[in-house]
Amino acid sequence: MRSPLRVMPRGITGPWVRFGVPVGALAFALLLGAIILAIAGNDPIEAYRTMFDASLNGWKSQSRTLALATPLILTGLAAAVAFQMRVYNIGGEGQLYLGAIGASWVGLALPASTPMPLMLSAMLIVGALAGALWALLAAIPKAYFNADEIITTLMLNFIALSLMNWLIFGSRSFWRDPRRPVPGGKRLPENAVMPSISGRLHIGIIIAVVAAVFLWWLLRKTSWGFQIRTIGDSPRAASYAGMSVRLKTLTVLALSGALAAIAGVSEVSGVTKGLEPIALTTNIGFTGIIVAVVARSNPLGVVPVSIFLAAIATSGSRLQSIGINVEVVLLLQGLIFLTVTAGEFFVTNSVSLARTDATATETEAAA
Repeated sequence: MRSPLRVMPRGITGPWVRFGVPVGALAFALLLGAIILAIAGNDPIEAYRTMFDASLNGWKSQSRTLALATPLILTGLAAAVAFQMRVYNIGGEGQLYLGAIGASWVGLALPASTPMPLMLSAMLIVGALAGALWALLAAIPKAYFNADEIITTLMLNFIALSLMNWLIFGSRSFWRDPRRPVPGGKRLPENAVMPSISGRLHIGIIIAVVAAVFLWWLLRKTSWGFQIRTIGDSPRAASYAGMSVRLKTLTVLALSGALAAIAGVSEVSGVTKGLEPIALTTNIGFTGIIVAVVARSNPLGVVPVSIFLAAIATSGSRLQSIGINVEVVLLLQGLIFLTVTAGEFFVTNSVSLARTDATATETEAAA
C-alpha cells in the first residue's frame, strides 16, 4: 500500500531557517513541558522561574552551570565532528572514562614536584590519546569492514565502564586507594588539579571553548574539514574525487574520541580529583549527543546549547524544594531532543500529500 505522504529533499535552505527551526523547537519543547507540568498539578511559571534562579541568577548559580557545561561542550563537540561525516559515535561515554583513567594515571605516576603546566599538559595528552585509541577500536571495523559504528561504540561504552569499575571496586590496582574504608580512587596531588575559577568552575571551561573555536575553524576553513563534509554529503562522489573515505573515517573517530576523553580529563582533574566511578557515571557522553543534535553539529552552536542543557540539569535539586520531581529535567531533555530532531527533518525535507492514481486521472480529464 502506497503512503499518502510524499517526502522530498528540500535542497539548500536559508540561514534563517537553519537558525530559526532549532530555536522554535526549543520553545515548543518548553511549551510542551509547561503543559505537562500543569496537567500534573504544578505551576509551570513557578517551575521555570525556579530553574532560572537555580542556574542563571547570580554568579554562584552561573558558575555552577558553567562547571556542568564544560564536559557537555567537549562531548557535544565529539559527537558533532563525527556527525559532520555521517559517522555516528555513540561511544562518548566510554571514551570519557578512558580519558579519566589515562589522566589520573599520569597525575598519580609523575612526581609531585612536576610543575603544574607540565603535569596538566601530560594529563591532557595521555587522556586524549587513550580516548582516541579507544575510538579506533570502533573506527577500524567501520573503515575496513563497514561494521555498524553505532553498535560497536555502544558496546565499548559498557566495556569501558566495566574496566573503570574493576580498577576501583574489583582489584588492587594502581588507581585504588587502599587506605579508604569504602573503595575509591587515590586523590590526585595539587599539581594535577585544574586551577579553580570559582567554586566548581575551573579552567576546563576555557579549554572547552577554545576546542569549540578550533574545531569550527578546522571544519570550515581547512581542506580537511571540506573533505569531511563532502564525504558526509556523498561518500561515493568523494571517493571518485580522490578523497580517502577510509582514512577520514579513522581520523574523524579518533578526533571524536580524543575530544570526549578530554571531558574525562576535565572531570577527573577539575571536579572529582581522582578516579571515582560513581561521580563520573553521569551520562555526560550520552547527553553530548543531544547537544550535537540540537546544535545541528555546529561546533560554535555546541557552546550555548551545552550551557542551556546544563542550566536545566543544575536546577533539579531546587525543583524538589517546591514539590516537583527531579525527573522533569530528563523529561525536558527528552522533549528538546524529539522536537529538534523533528524540526531537523522538516528543514531538510518537504512533506506533501501524494497524488493517487484516481486524482491524477481526474486532473487529466478536467484538462
